[in-house]
Parts: sequence; C-alpha cells; structure tokens
Amino acid sequence: MPENRIMLDVLKGKTASPPPLWMMRQAGRYLPEYRETRKRAGSFLDLCYNPDLAVEVTLQPIERFGFDASILFSDILVVPHALGRDVRFEEGRGPLLTPISAAEISALDGETFHVNLEPVYEAVRRLRAKLPGGTTLIGFCGAPWTVATYMIAGHGTPDQAPARLFAYREPAAFSRLLKVLADHSAAYLIRQIEAGADVVQIFDSWSGVLDEASFELFCVKPVAEIVRQVRAVHPDVPIIGFPKGAGDHYRSYRRKTGVTGLGLDWTVPLTAARELQQDGAVQGNLDPLRLVAGGKALAEGVEAILKALGNGPLIFNLGHGITPETPLAHVEQMVKLVRSAS
Repeated sequence: MPENRIMLDVLKGKTASPPPLWMMRQAGRYLPEYRETRKRAGSFLDLCYNPDLAVEVTLQPIERFGFDASILFSDILVVPHALGRDVRFEEGRGPLLTPISAAEISALDGETFHVNLEPVYEAVRRLRAKLPGGTTLIGFCGAPWTVATYMIAGHGTPDQAPARLFAYREPAAFSRLLKVLADHSAAYLIRQIEAGADVVQIFDSWSGVLDEASFELFCVKPVAEIVRQVRAVHPDVPIIGFPKGAGDHYRSYRRKTGVTGLGLDWTVPLTAARELQQDGAVQGNLDPLRLVAGGKALAEGVEAILKALGNGPLIFNLGHGITPETPLAHVEQMVKLVRSAS
C-alpha cells in the first residue's frame, strides 16, 4: 500500500496538514462532464451498471480537482435491486420502488446477488488500476435502516413515517429485513475491498428521524453487524460510518458499531466534533450551502472547521452531498482554502 495515501494515515489516527479532502457526491450533476456522460448512459441504473461509464464519472472530479479520495460511482439502492426488487429513478422524483410487504421479505432472493453486482466490482477493479497511486479509493453501501426506508415506502419521505410505522407494527418482519440487508451489505463491501477499495463507507442518511430505542435497534445494531462481518475478512480496512442527523448519538454510535472514522453532518457543533475527534478520525462537516454561496460564507466555514479540527485526525468533507447547483468556481475556492492550510 503506497505510503502517500494520506487519508489512510488519518484514519489510523494521524494528523495531516493540510487534511485530506474529498466530497460526498463529488461525481455528479454539478459537473458538466457528468451531465454529458449521463445523457449517453440511458437510465441512472444503466450508468451505475456500466463499468466504462461508471469509471469515467468517478474519475471526473479527480481529474478536475485532484481530490485525495475517489468514491465509487453507484447508488445505495443497487443492493435491493440486486436482491430482486424493482428500482427505478425518475427525473424530479428520485428513486421509486414497489413497496415491500412483510410477507415478501422472506422471498428476497440473494442467489444471484453477486452476479447482479459484478459490473460494480468490475468498476472498482478498473478504478484501482487507473487512479493515481496516492488517491484513496472508497467503496460504500447504504446502512440497512436507510435502505429499508426506501424499500418500505417505495420512495423518499420527509420523516420516513412509513418505515417507522412498519417497524412498530411488524417488528419481527422488520428485524428480518434489517438482517437480510446487513448480511448482503457486508458481503457487498467485502467484494468491493477484494476488487481494490482501500476504505468503505456506510451511509445512514435517515438515522436522524429515530427515537433513542429505535436508533439503537435500527441503526447501531445492523451497522455493528456489517462491521463485524467485514472485519472478520479484512480486519485492517478502515470503515467510515455516516449516521446523518445522529446528534447526541454520535459518540455511542462509534463505540458500539466499531467504525474507524465518523462522518459528521453540518449540524454537529465544532466543539462536539472536537470531542468526538478524541476517539478517532472525523470527516466533515461543511454545510453544502456554504459551498453554493461561496465567498465569505464559504471561507468562514472552511476556516472554522480547520481551526477547530485541523490539529487532529480530520478528513475534510461536506456535511452531506454536494448539491447540483454548486458553481465549479466555489469548489475550486474550497480546495484552495483547504490546501493552503498549514
């Protein structure tokens, strides 16, 4: 493993100045070259499952901005899709699925799971061969709770009420669903690592809508199981957990799941982030709208994070994904601000 993959050093607890930098959703609609590739791909899932095009769009932000890490271009919903559920993406509506019933959970078909996902693994293999030697390659999956919310509601909702109600009314069935998703997500991450991923990240985008007991059952326990299974095969590969909106649960989440690095959303106070950093690397947590605004708002946001967290293990990132309306010049400004830190 090349010594100059700076992000791996930080995940081991080292401090780097300037810190390594990448952005969630860095391969996406804010890039004109991505939009051109997307037109050629057909559907969004066709883009995810076409290794040539998936590699192309994954490399685009690396070629333009020279980020320290590259995250595989895919989607968290390829896991239910590979399990036999219908998944489609409609412009302006996002992902759409046929809502799963309690009776259908036992019929989820994992027999061809890895066969269905082979184009993703091929994309990872090609990326590791094409990326600069110092660039960390990140694989990922969605956390079982977040993936389950889409499977149950059939689409995104403001507070994931359909999934919460399902979990309360059908606890046994919901527990089975989380187990199926945890087992297959772990297997998915293991295959990504075997294909060349240096780090894997688990996205729990909807952890912030749960009460304390549900957070423990639906977020912490399934992610802890994924970490356990991945570590059993690849004990030295870092795992980043991103429980968006976890608030006061962040510290217990890291301790109970065993993740290496902790992704922080932009609402986490920097004083709290500094305390969390005492237990290991943190990632984040610039408000994506500061990046849209640019100028003084961006400069102040970057400066505050670097001042609070720059003397410890920090991976600079946004507190959620970059938004499509973000000007390229503002990304360039952010990169310059972070890279000039010392």
